[in-house]
Amino acid sequence: MNGQNRASIAPGIKVKIVLKKDQRTGKLTEGTVKDILTNSPSHPHGIKVRLEDGQVGRVKEILPK
Repeated sequence: MNGQNRASIAPGIKVKIVLKKDQRTGKLTEGTVKDILTNSPSHPHGIKVRLEDGQVGRVKEILPK
């Protein structure tokens, strides 16, 4: 699943995000969502989240449980 819809993202789920510094390379970082930072219901580049370790980026992939 992609991370463009806010409804499919909730705190506690595992995701892969792209950090701001990695946008050029597309390197993904895996983690667990702590906070959802995007207020709109969808975003073409992915919903912005904060992971439990404090890293902030846009969701590119939602991982299965």
